[in-house]
Amino acid sequence: MRVLLCGGAGYIGSHMARWLGQRGYHVTVLDNLSAGHREAVKWGELIEADLLDVASLERAFDGRRFNAVMHFCARSLVGESVERPYEYYANNVVGTLNLLDAMRRHGVDRLVFSSTAAVFGHPVADLIDEDHPKQPINPYGASKLMVERILADAAHAYGLRSVALRYFNAAGASLDGDIGESHQPETHLIPNVLRAALGSGPALKVFGDDYATPDGTCVRDYVHVDDLAQAHELALGYMDVHEGAHVFNLGNGQGFSVRQVIEGARKVTGGEIPYEVAPRRAGDPAILVASSERAVRELGWTPAWTELAPIIDSAWRWHQVQPY
Repeated sequence: MRVLLCGGAGYIGSHMARWLGQRGYHVTVLDNLSAGHREAVKWGELIEADLLDVASLERAFDGRRFNAVMHFCARSLVGESVERPYEYYANNVVGTLNLLDAMRRHGVDRLVFSSTAAVFGHPVADLIDEDHPKQPINPYGASKLMVERILADAAHAYGLRSVALRYFNAAGASLDGDIGESHQPETHLIPNVLRAALGSGPALKVFGDDYATPDGTCVRDYVHVDDLAQAHELALGYMDVHEGAHVFNLGNGQGFSVRQVIEGARKVTGGEIPYEVAPRRAGDPAILVASSERAVRELGWTPAWTELAPIIDSAWRWHQVQPY
């Protein structure tokens, strides 16, 4: 199978390329390298293109045949989306429409879409399943929800088969330390905690300690990046036998507070991790924990990483060898 990975030079995309490449898929990476890393493209050809540049998209598809597309390209910073919503709607919605148009012109009718738990907004249940009310509280989540609606309409109008996978908090790195999580700026908790442990990052900030949670800090569900990759591969097979647009939540079903993550990292690294409490960030809900029962039941997804400490440890192995 020939798969085009849009955003395949980024964190999740590069792990996806590795996963597919090691399993015999023909992988092509499309990325504008604005947030991705050229050195992370170790599996398959790299095409430098931008979803907002229709001409570059056309060049990427010309002369190549793809059985399916996986779409990881997105602006994804919650706070930034609140401050700069136009950029988020342009990149995440208009860019996706351009990609869908290119796919249709070139006869590619299967898409796995990288969605997010941010489509739900403030949870009204302890575990969030696919039918939970969707009321995003920031433009990032709203832009992803718009794409989910577009995919449903595309299934009806054009016969597009799609699977939208709503990640909760992606975390971890490949066990061989070959690739890992690297953003500029880095906003995700686990890499920032580990960089603080190494003394290579800015002072660690805990954004808010007055939430209605057991220790006052936000609670999140962390899912290993390789478990996400497994779900994407299963989604390809799912589309072989299921028409239409489908959505699945991906998480481990357990919530860990910011302070619990810091304590877990302290145990993994063996060192103290200094931090300071800062004001809440706009658009952050207090708790986000997934129910992934539908993915387990219908996709046959079996996450291998079910505990927080091994997830942190896999990231720690990668961060220790980075030239910070």
